[in-house]
Amino acid sequence: MTVMEQAAQSLRALALDEGLKDRIAADPTLRGLAWRVAERYVGGRTAAEALDRAALINAQGQAATIDYMGESCRDAERATAETEVFVDLSRQMAERGLDCSISLDLSHIGSVVDRDLGLANATRLAEVTASAGQEMMISMEGSDRTDLILWTHERLCERFEHVGVTVQARLHRTDGDLARLLDLPGRIRLVKGSYLEPESIAHPRGHRKLRAAYFAQAALLLGSGHPCSIATHDADLLEELHELGGSGRHEYEMLLGLDAGLLATMRARGHRVREYVVFGEEWWLYVCNRIAEDPARLFQALVDATSP
Repeated sequence: MTVMEQAAQSLRALALDEGLKDRIAADPTLRGLAWRVAERYVGGRTAAEALDRAALINAQGQAATIDYMGESCRDAERATAETEVFVDLSRQMAERGLDCSISLDLSHIGSVVDRDLGLANATRLAEVTASAGQEMMISMEGSDRTDLILWTHERLCERFEHVGVTVQARLHRTDGDLARLLDLPGRIRLVKGSYLEPESIAHPRGHRKLRAAYFAQAALLLGSGHPCSIATHDADLLEELHELGGSGRHEYEMLLGLDAGLLATMRARGHRVREYVVFGEEWWLYVCNRIAEDPARLFQALVDATSP
């Protein structure tokens, strides 16, 4: 394992260290330095800031997705209150007429407290977004939560057609999951997967087998006619996938702060494109994972943290 690979693995472990996250949050100096790094990848601390960023993205001819960060909420009352933040976000998006969807971690709204609470809160948000004509996208989390996420998504699909779900190409199980998801409504978002996972259940990050799995699954989605979001920053993959075309029900999605030029290139080629914007105070896990995806970003983080 190279030094860069070790650095990435360490960052993913740190991302899951809730105690470290709390210590940094409690220390004004450390929190200030960490926020300087986070600002590159985060659309703001408030919904208003994220909505303004989405409006700018729309003005550039691109769709947006907004995600209010806060995974692994372990308090039922708080999870329900956080659901109402998403509900209000949907209302504000509709009032501003934004071309924007909502994305969320089910663990943010109660699924790790109780799966029925998570389903109830997700149903509340699905009702609101359906009325507003907005897509609702469920994010993927660690592999220990995959079954719970897919169970919740399937229950929602019994009532709604606008609720999508994310799958990770890294996981060996994803081919089987895709076969079932193609029979359900809702957009399928394909990502490589950023969580720390054992090789017994997942392809190693950066391995040719992961690239091959992602390409095969993306090609399947593009050829299926099913609504899908191809979420990657891999320029070589994007070049190959562009040659495959698509049904017109596909889009390419990238994260705020990364490779805006690639997104513009795909838009210029006639594809619908989307930029993913996160906001809130719970940005620790998200930012650590973004840096871990390319450990060379550690150097950029050092520059950002020490810039006046």
